[in-house]
Amino acid sequence: MAWPEPRKTGMLYRRVGNSGLHVSVLGLGGWLTFGGHVDDEKTIACLKQAYDCGINFFDTAESYADGQSEIVMGKAIAKLGWKRNDIVVSTKLNWGGANGEVLVNNHGLSRKHIVEGLRASLDRLGLEYVDIVYAHRPDRLTPMEETVRAFNHVIERGWAFYWGTSEWSADEVAEACGVARQLGLVAPVVEQPQYNLLERRRVEGDFQRLYARFGLGLTVFSPIKMGLLSGKYNDSPNAPPAGSRFAESKDGFSNMVRDSWYGNDEWRSSIDKVIKLKASLGPMVPIAEKLGVTQSQFALAWCLKNQNVSSVITGASRPEQIVENVQSLKIIDKLTPEIMAEIDDIVGKIEPDPARQN
Repeated sequence: MAWPEPRKTGMLYRRVGNSGLHVSVLGLGGWLTFGGHVDDEKTIACLKQAYDCGINFFDTAESYADGQSEIVMGKAIAKLGWKRNDIVVSTKLNWGGANGEVLVNNHGLSRKHIVEGLRASLDRLGLEYVDIVYAHRPDRLTPMEETVRAFNHVIERGWAFYWGTSEWSADEVAEACGVARQLGLVAPVVEQPQYNLLERRRVEGDFQRLYARFGLGLTVFSPIKMGLLSGKYNDSPNAPPAGSRFAESKDGFSNMVRDSWYGNDEWRSSIDKVIKLKASLGPMVPIAEKLGVTQSQFALAWCLKNQNVSSVITGASRPEQIVENVQSLKIIDKLTPEIMAEIDDIVGKIEPDPARQN
């Protein structure tokens, strides 16, 4: 059931898996932006613009900008004076280097770190609770039962309402859900994977059985594949174009992409697919002209066409980017089966593994 939005923003809302929690189909995240290369004033402006557009879902993590993302997001929420019950805030735990000088117990998914890490995150956010806390990558050195019990503990204490996973394998999610069922505990209700036109295998293949079996929802990230699907790298296959984040940013992630991925065979292959996609979308041309749709907006709408996706987490360093992203909602219904099939012919359709369907 979809609830009406009294503010008439045009935003759409979906349930997170089989829970009763509703999130906007577009969320705003703080990865590589808030607390990083985006200053506090712009962060506040971005969050306000998102809220004014009907976005109610805001995502961060203890590791983003060494904890500064949580701090800045918390300050913005306080300054904007939002009612806590009007927004959905999530954070993620695993890499807790911001929590102390000795790393050994400040990372991973042990009971110790989940409890202490979440309390530290809440202090940085200035909140009494988060709506969703994610296990930010699996921890294969900690028993699954310990992790499941720890997330249930923080839920029982009222520090989080739901828990989920991020970039876990299908087998790991199924194990966590199975352990929770066996112990009569709360299972993860959501997974946060990468999902876009060029990264589809896990969402459309590996996870297929999990949606019906466990009621798993998805809050996906990187819908534009680090800018590739925007088309801005089409004419620069060997070096980042001037003015792009990979050309100017000095953060560790951008350095890694620039040094070890940019210009390699995988990067070139992805750009080739983006160019072909743009060239062959004949049926989309009148729609794009009528609605002013960009390649980025098209990529977002494509992600949202998948009904297993509860929300697509976007990033922004300027309020105008948020307004542009929201325009993608206008073309979701325009993506006909014929257009979707044409896209599959270009980027490659993912066939679900029969072994995971039984």
